[in-house]
Amino acid sequence: MRRTFLAVILVSFITLAAPKEPKFLAPLEELYELIRYYYYCVEDVTDKDLLYGAMKGMVEALGDPYSAFFTPEEYRKWQESIAGEYTGVGMEITVRKGKVIVVTPFPGTPAYEAGIRPGDWIKAVDGTPTEGLSLEEVSMMIRGPEGTEVTLTIVTPEGEEREVTLVRARIKIQPVLSEYWEDKEIGYIRIIFFTARTPAEVGKALYHLPLDEMKGLILDLRNNPGGLLSAAVDVASFFIDEGVILYAQGPVYGYRPYYSRGNAFPNLPLVVLVNEGTASGAEIVAGAIKDHGAGVLVGRKTFGKGVIQQIVREFPDGSALKLTIGEYFTPDKHQVHEVGIEPDIYVGASEETEEDLDIKAAIEWILSQTAKTAEGIETAP
Repeated sequence: MRRTFLAVILVSFITLAAPKEPKFLAPLEELYELIRYYYYCVEDVTDKDLLYGAMKGMVEALGDPYSAFFTPEEYRKWQESIAGEYTGVGMEITVRKGKVIVVTPFPGTPAYEAGIRPGDWIKAVDGTPTEGLSLEEVSMMIRGPEGTEVTLTIVTPEGEEREVTLVRARIKIQPVLSEYWEDKEIGYIRIIFFTARTPAEVGKALYHLPLDEMKGLILDLRNNPGGLLSAAVDVASFFIDEGVILYAQGPVYGYRPYYSRGNAFPNLPLVVLVNEGTASGAEIVAGAIKDHGAGVLVGRKTFGKGVIQQIVREFPDGSALKLTIGEYFTPDKHQVHEVGIEPDIYVGASEETEEDLDIKAAIEWILSQTAKTAEGIETAP
């Protein structure tokens, strides 16, 4: 009965995905029968273990670090992480050329406080090498119960290797922070992550700033790993009056534009801060603002994650399938994936000074625009 159950599920799963030849799954079904007959510890393995293993193997065969099959427990934890609250060390990671790379550590988290930086390679977790492992496998190794320790072997982009022991904590990410610098008459909004709450939080921040008195606005997207595409489009719409925010291309929907929802706030001199930790949804916002000429980008080249993922199926048992369904391009149709976006004003990274050189350059640019405006008014006939 158990064998029949597994075969029916496997056939149903693949049929939904569109195979045309009825014998396509015959080797897989035979493999299941051989394992059940020959494997010496067969009683330690359930049908569900084998089913999940087969499904994971199919997705891993794609060679795409962003696609994944989630077991029910993995899916629950993934949903927590995109909501901005989970137990772990507080960083976004990806896989590049077989290596697990840090996209960004989130401010105030164990990873951030330990000095982990964008671009660091996580060579091992608790002594287990990460090369060859999937993104989800490494994520599960790093996460764990609150208060427990995990040791990461880190290799910096400069080649320096060190071990870092972190204590896992409950991570709660506040997606948006804002300030008004009254002495400079400049507003500052930092977006940490694009969750479902982010557009409303950005709108609230803009509403509470004295926009009529401000000389300009700084939008800080540094070390922002992205998040929900819809949230990125909504945020970009605050700064772009009309037109395309991005183009997406994929096999299901073809070539599709996403348009601005419209902007009700005044257009001020705008600086967007970017760096090597600016990725995905944050690159959507930065690319749209740059191509529309709505502001200038200050900092360093962005990460270069220009592909879109979607949960394409939630299965009855709580498991789920996440697939990369397309690639996106900026309004001027520039590629982002594995290319990144260059800033308009480059500022080299410096750890030798406590002064934030990116913000310094942003303030200087805003004040220069204010001076030009004043000069234009004085010389106008």
